[in-house]
Amino acid sequence: MGDKNVLHLLHFRVTITKRRLCIMSKTATINMRIEPTIKAQAETVFSSFGISVTDAINIFLHASIMEGGFPFQPKQPRYNRETLLAMQEARDIMDGKIEPKRYPSLSALMDDLDAEDAHA
Repeated sequence: MGDKNVLHLLHFRVTITKRRLCIMSKTATINMRIEPTIKAQAETVFSSFGISVTDAINIFLHASIMEGGFPFQPKQPRYNRETLLAMQEARDIMDGKIEPKRYPSLSALMDDLDAEDAHA
């Protein structure tokens, strides 16, 4: 009967060893560029859960696989009409479609901004 217990214990150790081998699988490295302030904020958030940014990224990737896509509903930001017009004006300036306004001084710029606010 003693041999049976030893055999059972040996089987248990082999099973545990096999599980460790499965858990300690190879990992791949992902290099990412992230704004330093975003990284710091993310580290603060995730550390409050007791996990690292790497852990959070792994959770995101596993959830994405389980969902077959994003694990949340991605949405386009919604801007008001004034912001949309300003964004279009900026694109037009960058594309050379319109000339940017130029001011001889800071006070001239401020006067123009005040005039725009008065008409709004």
